[in-house]
Amino acid sequence: MLMYSYRFSIIVPTYNRLDEIRELLDSLEKQSLGKDAFEVLVVDDGSTDNTAAYVAEKLQQGSLNLRFISQDHKGPGPARNLGMENAQGEYYLFIDSDCIAHEDWLKAYDEALTEKVAGFGGPDRVREDFSPLQKAIDYSMTSFLTTGGIRGSSKKKISKYYPRSFNMGVHAEVVRKIGGFGSLRHGQDIEFTHRIRKEGRVIKVMDAVVYHKRRTSLWRFFKQVYNWGVARINLYKIDKGMLEFIHFFPFIGTLIVLAALIAFFLRPAQLWPLAASGAALLLLMALHAAVKYRDIRVLPFVPLVVPIQILGYGLGFGAALIRRVIFGGKETAGFVKHYYK
Repeated sequence: MLMYSYRFSIIVPTYNRLDEIRELLDSLEKQSLGKDAFEVLVVDDGSTDNTAAYVAEKLQQGSLNLRFISQDHKGPGPARNLGMENAQGEYYLFIDSDCIAHEDWLKAYDEALTEKVAGFGGPDRVREDFSPLQKAIDYSMTSFLTTGGIRGSSKKKISKYYPRSFNMGVHAEVVRKIGGFGSLRHGQDIEFTHRIRKEGRVIKVMDAVVYHKRRTSLWRFFKQVYNWGVARINLYKIDKGMLEFIHFFPFIGTLIVLAALIAFFLRPAQLWPLAASGAALLLLMALHAAVKYRDIRVLPFVPLVVPIQILGYGLGFGAALIRRVIFGGKETAGFVKHYYK
């Protein structure tokens, strides 16, 4: 039987995210689970800021079982794999650098893992001090009304649960069997979880919460969801089991919106009631979000963010569907250049 030095190995890939790393490591120092139960591996993907110097300062403080590993700029997947290669814990736990862990994040996982499971994950939320745009994006990404409960903290869902790399874990023995993250630029966490699910049970721990900053502009958000739409088709080409009927909904919605726009320009008088109904629905969602987050400033952002999510994902999905499935083209990644700008 293998002996592990820690219960959890927390693996954090980062690239020029010094301010975010500060907040994340501060939140890990405040974990209610004792520090002897976990280690933190910061895997730097070739940053040009002062991330290395800051982590070195943290190492000297000794407040965490902390290690710093660096690689050339290869992407988050190879960074997570490098972290796993150096990890000493029973469970590998991934969190993104733009997240802040709730103080009971590790404790919730520790209490939930009474029996050995193959993989696990938890929800992401926003804090009160996050911007109105970040709250609107969180609403659009996590509401059952917009995603069917396949992401976020909704207990209702109409598809399989796939933990995402901003808050997911896997048993070390499973990784030794199936290998690490694949080469996909986007969707690699879904493909990884798909292989984990074949090895055993994957659970969702609702109390293991991280606060996720997400994108901080509408254009960045559009590029992100567009790339996710592209990724879904790439995942389908790897294994057809990773494409479910729900994943067609944004694409179908995009086709309906485009058809409605064309019809509206041709016959505006007949289509006004439909346009008014769509606007009313967005307004209701905005009001619901304002109540949910207790922040009236969210109101003007939700009617912008929800259509961007649906249309961005739908356009990416449709473009990849035509290119890869209909015409048999090669794998594509969507937006690559200046993706984070």
